[in-house]
Amino acid sequence: MTARLNVFVHLARDKDVDQWRAARASGSLVGVNDDTPYGYGRAVQMGCNVTFSRSGPETYFGQFVRLALRVVLGFDLVHAWRHRAAMAQADVVWTHTESQFLGVAWVLPPGPKLIGQAVWLYDRWARLDPLRRALFRRLIQRVDVLTTLSDDNLAIARGLFPGKRAEMIPFGIPAEHPLEPAVRENRPIRVIALGNDRHRDWATLVAAARGSDDIAVEVFSGTIDRTLARDAPNVVIGKLKTNADLAAAMARATMMCVPLSANHHASGITVVEEAVLAGLPVVATDVGGLRGYFGDDAVRYVPVGDAAALRAALREVAADPAAATAMAQRAQAHLVAAGLDAEGYVRRHVELSRELMAAR
Repeated sequence: MTARLNVFVHLARDKDVDQWRAARASGSLVGVNDDTPYGYGRAVQMGCNVTFSRSGPETYFGQFVRLALRVVLGFDLVHAWRHRAAMAQADVVWTHTESQFLGVAWVLPPGPKLIGQAVWLYDRWARLDPLRRALFRRLIQRVDVLTTLSDDNLAIARGLFPGKRAEMIPFGIPAEHPLEPAVRENRPIRVIALGNDRHRDWATLVAAARGSDDIAVEVFSGTIDRTLARDAPNVVIGKLKTNADLAAAMARATMMCVPLSANHHASGITVVEEAVLAGLPVVATDVGGLRGYFGDDAVRYVPVGDAAALRAALREVAADPAAATAMAQRAQAHLVAAGLDAEGYVRRHVELSRELMAAR
């Protein structure tokens, strides 16, 4: 019988598992989310004992020190330091972004394995100052495997750290309750777009919709510059407060649009997967490694920053509802077949962890 693996999941301070569960139960955690952050708790059913990092009480002074160091260093060292004893008891430590794995690499004693997942690190690597780059290189030596969410980032990681093992683990969300794609013949064309990622290209989406009376856009984001749409009355900017709001927006939409600026970390993949599971056709910018998840038969791609091409794609998808529905069906079938869900995402972590333990 295979021994249970002791996993410590070190997440950002605002991803406390108890707070996550409470928000999910109340419906205020908007999106398709698991009972535990990013589904990592599923590893329990895969033969693991799972412990999560906790937020815990923090004084104003403690918060000031933690945040000040995070600004100076570029990662959250104090949050990792507070969990060093718990990490020491683990066989392997999982992290979700570089802010976590760099902190863990600083404090982790010899023994536990460390899987360091990066999201934005490689997009900004060339802009790092020499001191910070040298520090990050030193800390990365403590990481056993670097993981990424896109093929683009994987190529960069392998180029920067040729002596370090690097793997791509496709991100996935809970896929237990997909909605059957249905023909959508809305007039005007109802486009929804959501997300707070720094690489959302809202300007190009608004430019594509501006002056187009046949297109109505709803943007749900807490980071968009609202002045972008001041001369585009067919673009409405709002904020989703509950999952019921999200479900209603998707139900009335013709399609999901995921407009993106240049990036390497599969920006927008969560929203793409949420739309696919909701049965919505997807139009997305061809950037960031999204093709590593869905091909041309499943998502309609457009070039970066091309408002005219985006406008044409929105109209093209809406003009043939049957073809759009078939595209949504292919995307949904591929998501399931390729394991692009939370179950597959976590299982890959478990398999990689067991491989690391066996190689000791």
